[in-house]
Amino acid sequence: MTTARPPPPLVRRRALAAAALLVLVASGAAAAPGPKRGARPFAELVPTAVIALGKTADWVAITDEAVWVGTTGPDAVHEIDPRTNARIATVPLPGKPCAGLAAGFGSLWVPLCGRQNVLARVDLRTRAVTWLPERGPAASEGGITASADSIWLVAGHGGKLIRIDPASGEVRQAIVVPRGSYNPLYADGRIWVTRAGGAEVTLVDAEDGALQATIAVGPGPRFLAAGGGAVWTLNQGDGSLTRIDAGTHAVVQSVALGTPGPGGDIRVAAGIVWTTMQRMPLTAVDAASGALLCQWAGPGGDSLGIGHGAIWLTDLHAGTVSRFELAGVIARCRGAEAR
Repeated sequence: MTTARPPPPLVRRRALAAAALLVLVASGAAAAPGPKRGARPFAELVPTAVIALGKTADWVAITDEAVWVGTTGPDAVHEIDPRTNARIATVPLPGKPCAGLAAGFGSLWVPLCGRQNVLARVDLRTRAVTWLPERGPAASEGGITASADSIWLVAGHGGKLIRIDPASGEVRQAIVVPRGSYNPLYADGRIWVTRAGGAEVTLVDAEDGALQATIAVGPGPRFLAAGGGAVWTLNQGDGSLTRIDAGTHAVVQSVALGTPGPGGDIRVAAGIVWTTMQRMPLTAVDAASGALLCQWAGPGGDSLGIGHGAIWLTDLHAGTVSRFELAGVIARCRGAEAR
């Protein structure tokens, strides 16, 4: 009797991969779609400045005078002067900035994760810190937003959107939203709340707190931004964007980015939707057509802000924030698109 030799390791790996793909197809599951165009090397984008801040750097907020970035090692927020690209202040915090930053009402609002999750308020003039216990974020990778008269945050163990009076710090209203919802955004007189634990957005009237609608989007929506007459959700489940018409609340488009996974961030500026993920630090999508314009792959990424003529992009694990001139990045993208 002849004993067959086992196939070489490479052949075995390819066979296993093919079998896994057949299982996915048979079960009806689909792999996340890849980018529509080949990604360009991130190294081709040359920053104006790279500012070292901590062990990790995450969360960016832009004000009229400054750029603020959260870090761990130290647990703090840092103020950067965009005129000089220099750090001019570090504000220590008793917990990790973990759920976004929001500027409004003369303060920077910083949700913190620690033994007890709390909300910190940093006075933008004096940099004095006030703690707001029992108003901490429901989870990390959450968000916080400012409307015309309130600060909004999903607190507790999730499922409760709280409305905070910015003067007193008191909770003015608590609104029940689906559990697994963590990220609110104020836009067009409404609070849009993504449900990362599902595949929908809850719409809340920012005046009276009434629930208005539930909108089905892509899987695992978390971070979101508004612009170009739309609200855009970055869906961690399949690495896609969902475009919601801000007026009709109808989903009008889904854009495959091929960037699934945790973390990330999104902004809309200059007619472009900008996203960042680790290892895909920057993606540009046309806000009018939804066309994928450019992607840059490489080390870095995870959060961004746009202001003072620049894209401010963190490298989470390097603990830095880099400044890229917005016009230069757009020109590089448009040039690549024309070739």
